[in-house]
Amino acid sequence: MEKIKGAMTPTLGEAIGLIAVIIGVMSVSMIGFGAVPHIPMIGSIIILFIYGLVKRVPFKQMQTGLAEGTASGINAVFLFLFIGLLISALLISGAIPTLMFYGLAMAELPFYFAIVFAVTSIIGISIGSSLTTAATLGVVFISISSALDVSLAITAGAVVSGAFFGDKMSPLSDTTNLASTVVGVDLFEHIKNMSWTTVPAFIISIVMFMILSPGRSAATSEIELIRSALEQSNLIHLYSLLPIILLFILALRKVPALLSLIMTSLFSIALSYIHTSTPAEQLFGILFSGYSADTGNEAVNSLLSRGGLESMFFTISLVLLALGLGGMLFKTGIIQKMFSTIRSDGNQGKVLLQAGTTAVGTNVLVGEQYLSILLTGETFAKRVDESGLKRKNLSRVLEDAGTVINPLVPWGVCGVFLTDVLGVATLDYLPFAFFCLICPLLTIVFSVTGWTLTKAD
Repeated sequence: MEKIKGAMTPTLGEAIGLIAVIIGVMSVSMIGFGAVPHIPMIGSIIILFIYGLVKRVPFKQMQTGLAEGTASGINAVFLFLFIGLLISALLISGAIPTLMFYGLAMAELPFYFAIVFAVTSIIGISIGSSLTTAATLGVVFISISSALDVSLAITAGAVVSGAFFGDKMSPLSDTTNLASTVVGVDLFEHIKNMSWTTVPAFIISIVMFMILSPGRSAATSEIELIRSALEQSNLIHLYSLLPIILLFILALRKVPALLSLIMTSLFSIALSYIHTSTPAEQLFGILFSGYSADTGNEAVNSLLSRGGLESMFFTISLVLLALGLGGMLFKTGIIQKMFSTIRSDGNQGKVLLQAGTTAVGTNVLVGEQYLSILLTGETFAKRVDESGLKRKNLSRVLEDAGTVINPLVPWGVCGVFLTDVLGVATLDYLPFAFFCLICPLLTIVFSVTGWTLTKAD
């Protein structure tokens, strides 16, 4: 998107004013009226069209900017489609249910809060959705904590930390794929590079949760009911973990992400016929609309009823609109004007710190993690190139300062959702969402010191 040439040069006052208006429209619509991001994004695009016409920019040029912005993310669109396909394939093969089954067995171990964090991390990686993990297992753990009379705030912090660890590191996660594709970095290279901040944050977090744990086992009837329902689904088999192993091997061999998703999907579908014979018409329906579980347990049904191409349409439409909005901001020269005032003097750490600040600021002002990733990535990609760094450094910052920040914002999309489903106020669990707090701190340290930063060849 940085290749889009501005059709005009606005004044700094105009650029700041329009950014303020767009942030106002987004914030009031999503926070005040609970609107999904799509409608305020369309409204913002219309505002930019009107501004361009007032400034006598030909409508065709603005339309071209809209299309060019959208086209820059076409790779992400195809990745999302194949992710939806893969999730369905992993469900019918039993890979995701089996991973959940053995992950939940950890709940019988001591160090309760650490186990909550570890289990939600495993499930989050398995399904690639932080909000689904929190809305299902998170609710279960909140109920268990109430019965054990332990801190709900710490429990919610452990759930949020684990769910967003999984969301951040899962190849099935939409934010992980978005952060990598928006700056043109291979998905698995992006995940591997994120381990520099994610692994230390995970270790520090689990130690903190161990220290805070009440020191007794949390084996309960609720966990056993979930494991029993999973076992009765006829999807729990050790060989069902083979697709996960295949995906890991393909990642190590640096096979392109799209090809890895295709190969793992086909292998998963073939593997599913070992334990079930799915008619062709039913298989096509599952791959398009997602797998629908009927285990008799609502929590398990919520965890397993997902996937399919259709499940990606919301995200894809949001990404296309956000990219189109970004294209319009570039075409009207607003982004160029705003960031022409920022001086990094070629300092690599300063560029990354500015990117991180922008991602955090967008989250706080707008409350939308997708927009924080997209706008920051598109804006700073070229600056990172000019600083002599590889773009995977930027994609890591997008996750450390974008993805994991949103659940800490009380008026953010994730913050509002998590408070609603967990019944714990955002500001109450915020001090205990250690993983989400540590990741941006580590990215600041590494940016300032230059540790783990990869320079361009």
